[in-house]
Order: sequence, then structure tokens, then C-alpha cells
Amino acid sequence: MTTVILLMASGMQEKQYTPSLLNFFVYNPTFGQKEGEEEKKILFYHPSDVEKNEKIRNVGLCEAIVQFTRTFCPTKPAKSLHTQKNRQFFFEPEDNFWIVMVVRNPMIEKPNKDGKPPTVEYQEEEIIDTVYGAVVKQCYSMYKLFNGTFGRQMEAGGVELLIQKLEKFFYRYLQTLHLQSCDLLDVFGGISFFPLDKMTYLKIQSFVNRVEESLSLIKYTAFLYNDQLIWSGLEQDDMRILYKYLTTSLFPRHSEPELAGRDSPLRPEVAGNLLHYGRFLTGPTNLKDPEAKFRFPKIFVSTEDGYEELHLIVYKVRNSKCDRPSSVELTRDFCEQLDGLVGPQLTLLASDICEQFTVNRRISGPEKEPQFKFIYFNHMNLAEKSTIHMRKTASVCLTSVHPDLMKILGDINCDFARVDEDEEIIVKAMTDYWVVGKKSDQRELYVILNQKNANLIEVNEEVKRLCATQFNNIFFLD
Repeated sequence: MTTVILLMASGMQEKQYTPSLLNFFVYNPTFGQKEGEEEKKILFYHPSDVEKNEKIRNVGLCEAIVQFTRTFCPTKPAKSLHTQKNRQFFFEPEDNFWIVMVVRNPMIEKPNKDGKPPTVEYQEEEIIDTVYGAVVKQCYSMYKLFNGTFGRQMEAGGVELLIQKLEKFFYRYLQTLHLQSCDLLDVFGGISFFPLDKMTYLKIQSFVNRVEESLSLIKYTAFLYNDQLIWSGLEQDDMRILYKYLTTSLFPRHSEPELAGRDSPLRPEVAGNLLHYGRFLTGPTNLKDPEAKFRFPKIFVSTEDGYEELHLIVYKVRNSKCDRPSSVELTRDFCEQLDGLVGPQLTLLASDICEQFTVNRRISGPEKEPQFKFIYFNHMNLAEKSTIHMRKTASVCLTSVHPDLMKILGDINCDFARVDEDEEIIVKAMTDYWVVGKKSDQRELYVILNQKNANLIEVNEEVKRLCATQFNNIFFLD
């Protein structure tokens, strides 16, 4: 006899809601100071369909909060405001220009019996200020990378041009914010470096030098493999934000052609007697197309005197990027010259790096679930490494641990930020995991151990073994 049992949802389940963006606006309190002209202070407001008086009221409230907190500390105004339903973050990137982001707190909706409305519980402590404060700063850094400063727009075309630029950029960029997956890596804004042997590294350095000598228009070059940085001629802060754009936005959008079959039109062509696996990720998609457009996005990087406007050309075999001065028009001849010079050489280098990648995997041993997971960050060179985070995509950053553990990591980081001395914190989580934070000489290490029966001494010894195996060339103070 066969028995079939059907279970139906009762409709009485709890619903959980992750953090979400409520408002995002840019304002300048020195504009529209006359009564009835308050709207002139608002340079950008999301969502745009909010009623005018509500926009003015929200901006006025933020302005009042900032001014009130200045009475207690003139040099350090408010950074965030906590309420039951939301969290507001304030950032002044340039004098009198303020960016405000309002995030709805995560909440749980619990059903009630007898047809009563559900009960909503806001989880006010689940949002970490340092994480979402870093997100606001990233928004400005990304805007500045592609548009320059707010002051530059004001000088070039006044308030009208600035409003136009803000609308164009943030309308698209805010759609890429996925606040539910923001965590400690957003605070660090680090760079993942690819480890290479000396000989392969020298080959890459020689390749970069040859390209920059042969193509005089090249101002800076960066070389990446598998979303990891190998070489960069840019300043550290510029490379940091450009790296984030490349690895979370540009590269994921162009990953599909690498999976194309042998007969696919997306596969590379033969250049002479050498297989040529190069193509442009910005600019012309097909050099043989007579109607191809040779337009490249402009970016702004720091110089001693201010900033410099460049063209961003991303040419890929395994991941390579070159920047060009925007004052020069980039023609078909230049792009064909770049393709002919860089493509074949980069194809050979990609093969060498792939061999090194295989060697690194073989040395690290077979892939299996380790007893520990960790995040490492070096403030001096922005080096970042995580075994907690799985591959990033354009829409989400997946982690292999429970959100509660990520919250503990964020809390430990906040504690580290309050002191200048080296420090170590060990936490026993409710789920029987051990969480260890170690701050030593501008380096931070966070470890999650799955050893519920271990004691403090055993946990400390395990972390020492981890440092000895994974960071044997890095000195951590005890």
C-alpha cells in the first residue's frame, strides 16, 4: 500500500526583510537660503517621485541634525542617526556638499491570529554603522572616478551641470547597491593580489614596459588575472576604487564569451601564426566592423596638483587594463596597433600565469572543507584575502557562513577602530562557533573556527597554526 501525505503551508509563517534603501540624496546647505527657495539646496534625490515638501522636510531635518551635533564637536559632525525603523548615514565629501543615505532596518513580520494585522519587529542592532558608512563613501568615490569632484562640475557648468551629472550617474549606480550583502569587505575596500614566482612577475613587468614604450599614449597600466591584481602604476586610492568597478561591474558583464564554444563567433581569431585571445571590454567590440565606435569611458585619477582626466581602455585576455590620456582622440589605427601588439604577447603571458595558478592550487592541496575560515586585510598595501566569501557577482557577494557570524566580525572591527594599540578578541558564538579577531601592526585577521568542544587555549593554538601555515611570511605580534 502506498500512502501519499500532502503538507500545505498554513500561511502563518514569519517573513524576514533585509535592509533596503529608502532614500539617497545630495544637498548643499549654502544654496536656497531664502524662504521659499529651500528646494534649491537639493541637488539629487532618490526616489525622484517623492513629493517636493517631503524632500524639503527630510533634507531640512538632516541639515538640523548636522548643525546640532557641530555644537558638541565642530570638526566631527554626525555620521549616523539611529531610529527604530531606519538608519541615516551622513557624509561630507567636499565642503558644504552632503550625501545622505537612509536605510530601512531589517525586520521580521509575525502573523497574528483572528485576522489582525501582522506584528512588525525591527532589528535595529543588525546594521553596522561602519559597513554602511563605507558604502556611502564608495558611492562618492565611484562618482568621482567617472565625473571628477562636485566642485569641478560647478566650475565647468554651474549647479545645472552638477545636477545633470548626479542624475545621470546615481540613477544607474543606486540600482547596483545590494545592501543586504554588504559586510566587512566593504569597510576594507581591499584588493586581492595574485601570488607569482619572480620569473613570471619579471616577464609581466617587462611586458608592461615594452607596451608603454611602444605606445606613447599610455599613461598608466594595470595588469589583472582572475580578478586579482598583479601590477599597477596607479596611485593606491585610485586603484582601489577602479579595482572595485572592474571586479564587481565590468568583468562580470563580460564573462560569458569566455565560455563560448570552439565554433562560436565569440571565440578569438588567429593573428599570424599565434593564437590571439585578446579583445576590448571597453570601446570597439569588433575591430573589423567598419562602423565600430572608438569611444572609451573617461575616468579621473589623482595627481600632485589635483586630478587628471584619462580614457579607460580595458583589454582582456585573462584580465588586463590600460588607461590613456583623454586629451588625445583614440582612433582605429591606435586600437589596431594596441590589439596587434598586446594581444599575442598577453596570450603567451596568460598561459604562463595559468601554469602558476595550477602550481599554487597543487601546493595548497586538495579542496576540502577546512576547520577554519578567515578574512585578512593589510592597511598598508590594501591586500585582502578571504576564504569566507565565495565569488562576487554584479548583484551579490555570497558568503559561506551565517549572517550572525558576519555581524560578530563587524562588531570586532568596530572595537578595533576605537583603539590604536594591537589587540586580540575571542568570541564564543551561540552556534558553538569560535570567532577570533587579531589586530597587529596595521594588519587585521578574522578567523571563524568550527570547534564547539574547544577551549580558549586550544582556539588560540589553532589560530597560531593558521598564521604559521597561511601567513608564514607575515609577522603577527602576540
